[in-house]
Amino acid sequence: MRLAAAFLLLAAPAPALAQAYQCTLPAAPQSVPAIEPDGPTRQMPVTGYTLALSWSPQFCRGREDSRAHARQCSGREGRFGFIVHGLWPNGRGESWPQWCPTSRQPDPATIRQMLCTTPDARLLAHEWAKHGSCMVGTPQTYFRVTRLLFDNLQWPDFDRLARQRNLTAGDVREAFARANPGWSADSIGLLLNEDGWLREMRLCMGRDFRGTRCTPRRLGPPDSASVRIWRGL
Repeated sequence: MRLAAAFLLLAAPAPALAQAYQCTLPAAPQSVPAIEPDGPTRQMPVTGYTLALSWSPQFCRGREDSRAHARQCSGREGRFGFIVHGLWPNGRGESWPQWCPTSRQPDPATIRQMLCTTPDARLLAHEWAKHGSCMVGTPQTYFRVTRLLFDNLQWPDFDRLARQRNLTAGDVREAFARANPGWSADSIGLLLNEDGWLREMRLCMGRDFRGTRCTPRRLGPPDSASVRIWRGL
């Protein structure tokens, strides 16, 4: 019931988007890859959610000619900034439910509709099987909620941020919070690689899908940490 109420809240008209990247949907529905669990089943009460957003230029760095990631990285079907890695349910503390039993699978049309939000059919199928199955009853609802959350975000100019001297994790968090009223810096987690390049942003939400303080694991580096942003140039 709470998920349904939150879903209605999300269905309000979205603000104009500021992430100026391009994407073309494939003409035909996509096949749905078979997914095998990569860990144990864990069922537990859901206490909140994480929307994990991958910075595509960094992910595609060195993968431009990868057949497995051609849609996201080749440039032939679009150029991407942030894309949705996944919408994840959280449990208590630093634990989370995963791989909940379900006989439902996403259909090809549903996968196709998501390919400008998450340009990888295998990743979409994996996220439903591992995470969505522990949240809602159908993949259609899971992906619709995911897309509404993503489409309601406003984006700072990350190309400009990438050129800022002495950029820190705190600068990135504050820029995103300023662009999205209702979000605070402590609800914006970051994932950096070993050289300090931005890999992901992880938005921490309560059960009502509103921003809430991240746990230490989800928050990531301290505000003082240096950050670099690859622009794909």
